[in-house]
Amino acid sequence: MEKKKPDKNLPTHLEREEDYLHTFLMAGDTIRGAVLDGSRMINQMRWNHELGILETLVLGHAYLGACLMGASLKGKDRLGLQVDCSGPVKGLVVEANAAGEVRGFLKNVPIPVEKPLEDFNLSPFFGAGVISVTRILADAKRPFTGKVMMAHGSLAKDLAHYYLTSEQIPTSFSLSLKFDPLGNVAAAGGMFLQAMPDADGAVVRRIEAQVAALPSIAEWLSEGATPEDLVRRHLGDFAPRFIDRRKVGFICHCNRDQIRNVLTLLPIDELKDIQEKGPFPVEIRCHHCNTRYPFDREHIDLILAARFSDN
Repeated sequence: MEKKKPDKNLPTHLEREEDYLHTFLMAGDTIRGAVLDGSRMINQMRWNHELGILETLVLGHAYLGACLMGASLKGKDRLGLQVDCSGPVKGLVVEANAAGEVRGFLKNVPIPVEKPLEDFNLSPFFGAGVISVTRILADAKRPFTGKVMMAHGSLAKDLAHYYLTSEQIPTSFSLSLKFDPLGNVAAAGGMFLQAMPDADGAVVRRIEAQVAALPSIAEWLSEGATPEDLVRRHLGDFAPRFIDRRKVGFICHCNRDQIRNVLTLLPIDELKDIQEKGPFPVEIRCHHCNTRYPFDREHIDLILAARFSDN
């Protein structure tokens, strides 16, 4: 993965090198939660994928959501979040792992817009759709995938709907990005709350009311507050207890050899067509991080020669 240079207009509070995900328990350890400042991660995602405001908002919500969902992953566990939809977004794919590494892409860039945006309601851009969540656990024999129809056209609400429908767990997500007057991402963050089996129903309802009244997390972060500040100030009545902190970031482990292997697997007729017609250099992009890998004619000649020798 090649990280593109930050925008010169990057706010000074985003010049740090890492973002963090904080996990906590509250209400007598019957509610678990995670809160995230992903401002740096979302900016790096935007620079690498060269996204506009709408695209950044859609994919940014997915990065934040996948990162929060991955809070309980351990070791080599991984999680995949996929949306397939009928609207202009068409869909997206995001992956997160236990190390806090997140990567992913939109299926349609740019997202077509017929008229100027009046608000950040994304429902018309998703249309009808399906959310799929796949867990690849190191000690499991095979991946587990759950699917639900999108019910709201809002990723935060639809992820909560996924947990309630697919796993019967009351869950809440808050995902937010704040743009400055120039359209730059000033802050991005999210929070995840989930009731444990022994959670008291009355307490859960009180927390739901508190969460509904929360300020925008991104607005809060843009003013210099920390994720822990938000939890302690607005959920302090439930005695939150922070138990872990991990770095998170936009990371893709693609490399030139992996991409070369993709070329090697093409049918010989396609490789010969590339060899004859070019144009060179042939440029292959990694979907997940948008890193470009150029290959000149000599590389294609060597790949073809190896294929013929194998036959």
